Amino acid sequence: MAGMADEPVMRVIGTVGLPGSGKGEVATVADEAGIPVVVMGDVIREACRNRGLDPAEHHGRIAGKLREEEGPDAIAARTVPRIREAIEDADSGAGADGDSGTDANANGDASDADTVLVDGLRSPVELERFREAFGDDFTLVAIRAPFDVRAERLADRGRDAADADVEALRERDERELELGLGEVIEAADVEIDNTGSLSAFRDRVRDLLGVEAAADDPADADVVRTDRASRGDGS
Repeated sequence: MAGMADEPVMRVIGTVGLPGSGKGEVATVADEAGIPVVVMGDVIREACRNRGLDPAEHHGRIAGKLREEEGPDAIAARTVPRIREAIEDADSGAGADGDSGTDANANGDASDADTVLVDGLRSPVELERFREAFGDDFTLVAIRAPFDVRAERLADRGRDAADADVEALRERDERELELGLGEVIEAADVEIDNTGSLSAFRDRVRDLLGVEAAADDPADADVVRTDRASRGDGS
């Protein structure tokens, strides 16, 4: 069912995809358009810091610990209030820093976005939690790209040595799929193929989000992909 009558009604769009598929670029496009982006991995990073641990070293372990302590949907359950807060802030015109006023995108233009993007779904129980929380206002978008394309893209990105390790990517895919990521991808309401140009992909994302390209958007068919978003979640 649709969102509760006493809550601001906005679209909540969740993204899912294997590492290197382009989820981070979707988040970048949304952010540039002034659309609030809620990153599920931030929940884990916060939990690490609360336990006095370095998120870069303990991210995976603490994610597992949260699921063990609070249930398999723990990350999604902790993310739902962040999404509601983003909805309320957008509805009230509060900026990203909580000040009143209209949100502005990366180009300084005012945004009246009616969408919140959620980056990082990985398991069927997380999808179920979001569908229960937001009903028909929730849309799941799967980003697809072949293994070879993703491997090349991650190698070009080169955040660390593991990005260029093809076998490490295969193992990472297997871990993600064991969590049920493949089932989530198959359950998507919308799919975006990300094997063409960066420009074409960003245009498709903008169509989905209902926004237009900035006049000075540098992306075009000749741009070399680097998956510019630096969200550290392996998108």
